[in-house]
Amino acid sequence: MFSIINHLWLMQVSFGAIAILGFSIRSNIRGWKLVFTSLGGAISWGTYLMFLAWSSSLLLSIFLATLSVCLYSEFAGRAFRVPVSVFVICSIIPLVPGSGLYYAMKAYIDGNNMESLQLMGRTLMIAGTISVAIAVMSSVTNLFRKMIRRF
Repeated sequence: MFSIINHLWLMQVSFGAIAILGFSIRSNIRGWKLVFTSLGGAISWGTYLMFLAWSSSLLLSIFLATLSVCLYSEFAGRAFRVPVSVFVICSIIPLVPGSGLYYAMKAYIDGNNMESLQLMGRTLMIAGTISVAIAVMSSVTNLFRKMIRRF
């Protein structure tokens, strides 16, 4: 059973990397940056799955996965001398709750308002968690850089 879970995890991480590769090509990212944005997608989905299995908390796992991707993006952005947002935007795509928004709108159109409100609330909590994690990591890295410049 452990090998099945391992293969499923590896398959999901690989599909995350392939999906981000396609998104990066569509976003006109060129050269070696394509490989590293795909790696960021794999890191985001892999850390999400790892923390979800560890904690069973959806929001905590999304928060920690977003923090790890933002830290990775800081290093990749500095290495390629491009804005960090290039890597952050591409790498968090697997975590964005697009299906939640779709199902919330579908439930609303079908007339099931309570289900729609529950799904929309969950979707907004996930999106808020992602944005807070990005803001936290950006603030921490800016403070760290300012401290290094002083010494």
